[in-house]
Amino acid sequence: MNANLSSLLEKEVSRKEFLGMAGLAVASVLGFGSVLKLLTGKSLHHQSPAEHGYGSSAYGGRKEA
Repeated sequence: MNANLSSLLEKEVSRKEFLGMAGLAVASVLGFGSVLKLLTGKSLHHQSPAEHGYGSSAYGGRKEA
């Protein structure tokens, strides 16, 4: 692992290559969840029905179980 990291740090790159790699790294870290959600069509977080607030009761009455 250290050999791979040191070889990456010693490699000479142009400014264009560096900015491209840095942009790709930031986009992959920040956008991974969005891309996954886009591809699967599902949310990453479980959404439960409302327990309080709008939609939590039947027109102000109590729900019968």
